[in-house]
Amino acid sequence: MKLVVGDSNGFVGEELIRQALICPAITSIVALSRRETLGQPSSTKLQRFICDNFESYADSVKRELEDTDTSTRALADLRHNQDRPLRFIYISGHFAPHSPAEVPKQLPNNGLINYGLMRVREAESRVLAYAEHSKGSVRSCVAKPGHIEVPSWEKQMIPGLSIIDLREFAAALLDQVVNGFEKDTLLNGDMVQIGPRALGEEKSLNTILNLLIN
Repeated sequence: MKLVVGDSNGFVGEELIRQALICPAITSIVALSRRETLGQPSSTKLQRFICDNFESYADSVKRELEDTDTSTRALADLRHNQDRPLRFIYISGHFAPHSPAEVPKQLPNNGLINYGLMRVREAESRVLAYAEHSKGSVRSCVAKPGHIEVPSWEKQMIPGLSIIDLREFAAALLDQVVNGFEKDTLLNGDMVQIGPRALGEEKSLNTILNLLIN
């Protein structure tokens, strides 16, 4: 299986690559980023490319993206002779609403209402609609994590926002890419359960309490 990671410079992208490098089901990784990445692991399994425009790719990048298993709409046209659908995960936000009636109080309180609605209408909805009209050639999923805890960062508590560990979040995403999507929209609670299972770990007491509280 070939995995494409967009925005591989971010902390989520870095963790996805770290875990994918040791995942037997993933045989090659293409990491796309807008700038050069320093200090990340190197491997014959991993190829990195600088990409200024994610809607238009250089020929060298296109060759690497053919027969990929996870990607975007732009990549769907590059696939050939695949016996399984392309799987694409779009990472959205926990508070992004599906309609004005569902806008949580945290959005208007922080001046984010228009941004939240835009994310759903212009991104989530298009991602899911494209897969629906692809006649089975593409499967899409929207992941809506809460606050992602990064081990090296200071812990923060945001009222009303669920928490997920970075390692578990990345493991949940890779599990769904490799084994297929359980849902077209994965909420924080879903991924809190999938992540430890994918890592082969028991849920800690703190994780269980967090899931019950949120």
